[in-house]
This record gives sequence, structure tokens and C-alpha cells, in this order.
Amino acid sequence: MTIIRPRRRTDEAPLVLTTEPPRSLSFADQTAFWANLGVSLIGFTGAVYVLQPAGHPQLPILGALLATVLGTVLGTGMVVAAGAVGARTGAPAMANFRGLFGTKLSYLPTLANIVQCIGWGVFELTVIAGGVLALTHGRVGHAPVIIAAGVLCTAMSIWPLRVLHILRRYVTVAVAISMLYFTVQLLRNPLPPVHGTSWSGFFPGVDTALAVAVSFVPLAADYTRHARSARAASGAAMLGYSVAQTWCYLLGVVALIQVGGDPNRIFDTFLGVGAGWVFFAILVLRESDQSFANVYSTAMSLQNLLPRVDRRILAGAVGALATVLALGVHDFTGFSNFLLLIGSVFVPLCAVLVVDYFFGRGRRGWNLDDNAPARPLMLLPWLLGFAVYQLLNPGSISWWAQLWTHAQNALDVHPGWWSSASLFSFVVAGLATGVLVLAERRFTRA
Repeated sequence: MTIIRPRRRTDEAPLVLTTEPPRSLSFADQTAFWANLGVSLIGFTGAVYVLQPAGHPQLPILGALLATVLGTVLGTGMVVAAGAVGARTGAPAMANFRGLFGTKLSYLPTLANIVQCIGWGVFELTVIAGGVLALTHGRVGHAPVIIAAGVLCTAMSIWPLRVLHILRRYVTVAVAISMLYFTVQLLRNPLPPVHGTSWSGFFPGVDTALAVAVSFVPLAADYTRHARSARAASGAAMLGYSVAQTWCYLLGVVALIQVGGDPNRIFDTFLGVGAGWVFFAILVLRESDQSFANVYSTAMSLQNLLPRVDRRILAGAVGALATVLALGVHDFTGFSNFLLLIGSVFVPLCAVLVVDYFFGRGRRGWNLDDNAPARPLMLLPWLLGFAVYQLLNPGSISWWAQLWTHAQNALDVHPGWWSSASLFSFVVAGLATGVLVLAERRFTRA
């Protein structure tokens, strides 16, 4: 994909893949965008998977705080690295994988990302419906909220850069005020004592916080490609997202402890403070930018498969699909398994992408054309990293977990409290890619 066509004089995102992207997003625009993505109603409810990791006793408060901070910073660092690639190439996220794997093989991560983004989009619409349900005490039905939110998110994806400017000017300030208000209100009273805690689930808790952040790895370049510089894009993503997600999850942990760890009552905590409904309503409305980001990035992923199709048509189709699917979703059963699956796919993929771009063939310029040649060897470190992740944390899907448990026994691998699936997966995939990079250099010189 060689971006050579001149663009019309506009600050909006191009309609087809082959048009040069505008570099119109300032540091403030991007910081506000990532900060808004870091705050989510899913973050409040998802904090239960950090506080109470699957298969482990509840973490002590200090353990939950440290797991949140460590997982968020590490995950955001991976997002920053992936976004830096897009800021340098000017290509959207999935098109960059043409340089890593070749055009045809880049369809593998593209399809995975399409599934991920649609899944997240459905979850976000469901969260909005749940927030409105709590806000109105059930007086507003599920379907009308889903349809209204779906229409709004789809419309936002038609004018993505204009939306980012609006977020910076208006929404981020309102969200920050709401978060500050809830923080002060929830910390006015001492937290109830928590008994029977253990640090054994510390790294699974880290992996959960990391998985939420790293889910934006295959989306980051869709937005950083419009940054005025790679340095500004990296700094904005690191500052905006890491601070916001950490704040969001820590507030969620506090709210959960106050309701005895019951995630079904967490919204009651926010609505129970004075004037809480006003600030909670702001957070519910803000949730739309999460779904917007998923709809837009799904459209950009589809453009890697259909580079000459207008992104507005793709965004409209994706928004409609997510809305229809969300109409039948009413709970978050299996949400932690969804996060772990995302992490196991995209954590090692990020390592392969970054190592090859900054230390391998990417230094000389990746081939992003429609006919970029296949590089099948680069799939090996990705698959290796995926296997390492599953060996250390196979999740809770019964048949899948049993498969990897048998592999653990066969290889005599027995993970302990110290074994972070995300970190080991990233390191192994990165090192394996480094070996291929060195071998390719020597072969080229010979």
C-alpha cells in the first residue's frame, strides 16, 4: 500500500486506504482521546477481575493497586510502541502488518482484530445500556438505548478526526470533573475491612489490567497516523491512557470493596452519593467514544482487505452489525476469558511488530503495497508467544483450558504466582523475532 495520492484540503480522515492521511492531531488532541479511552464503565466493573482474579483468592487492596498500575503501564507501553509505527509510516494499524507478514498473511491479524473490535463494540453498547438502566431505575428499555447508542457511535465514526477535536475541547474536562467528584465522595468514608486475601493472584491481576490496555495495540496506528509527530503521539498515548485507566480501575476497586466485591452493585455505589446521577450520566454518555473507536477501527481493518471501499460505507455496516448483536446481550459472562484471549493474541503480536520495525526490515522501509511479498517466518515468533501465554494462563474456557493443561503436564510447566503470561509471552516473541532479524541480516550480507 503505497500512499501516494494527494488528498483534498481537509483535516478529516481519508476515505480510501491509498490516500495520504492528514497530520492534524496535536499533542492535546491525542492526550484527550487516549484519556477518554482509559475511562470506561467497563473499567469500573472489570476491576473485579483485578481484585478477584479467576481461580485465586481476592487480592489485598495494596496488591490490587499495584497490579493495576503495573499492568496498565506495561500495556500502555505496548500500545505506545505499536502507535509509534503508525505515526512513522502513516498507515493504519492492519496495513502495517503488510510490511511484517506480507499482504496476504496480514489478513490473519486483520481478521482477529475485526472479531475483537466488533466484540468490544458490542460490549460497549451493552455497558451504555446497563448504565442507562441503572441511571433511570429500569424505566428505559434495553433496545431503545442500544439503537440510539449504535446510531450515535456510527455517526461519530464517519467524522473521526472532528470527533477527536470535540473530545479535547469539551468531553475530557467533564469526564475529569466527574472522576474527581466520585473519587472524593467514595474516599470520604474508610473502606470496610477485607479478609481472606492472598497475593497468589497478583500476576493474573496484572495480566487482566494489561489485557485491557493491550486491546488497543491493533487500533493505535489508526489514530497515531494523524499525529503531527511520532514523539507527540507516543507521549500523548502514554500520559493520557495510563493515567486514565489507572484512575478508573482504582476507583472501581474502591467501589467494589464498598459493596462487598459484588460487581452487580457497583453502579449503585456511584449513584448513591449526592448528585451522583449527574456525573454518572456524563460517564455513560462518554462511553460512546469507546464504541466509536471500535467501529472506526473495524472499518479501517476492513480497508486492509478492501482498500478502495469508502470507509464511511464500511463504518455504517459495522455499526449496524454491532448494534444488532448488542440487542441480544444483557450480561458480561465470560468477559475475563475474552480479555485473556485478546491478550494472548495481541501481546506477542505487538512484540513481533515492534522488534521487526525498529530493529529489522522496517528500518529500511517496509513494503506496504497491495502485493507485498509474504514473510511466513515472521508468523513463528507470534505463534510461539501465543503458546507461551496459553501455557502460563490458559483461561477458564473448559475444553481450551484442558487442552493447555495437558500441554503443561507434558512439558512439566507449572506456573506459579510469579509467572505473568503477558510479560513472558512478550519477551519470548520479541527475542524470537530478534533471532530472525539477525539471521536475515546475515543472509542478506552473504
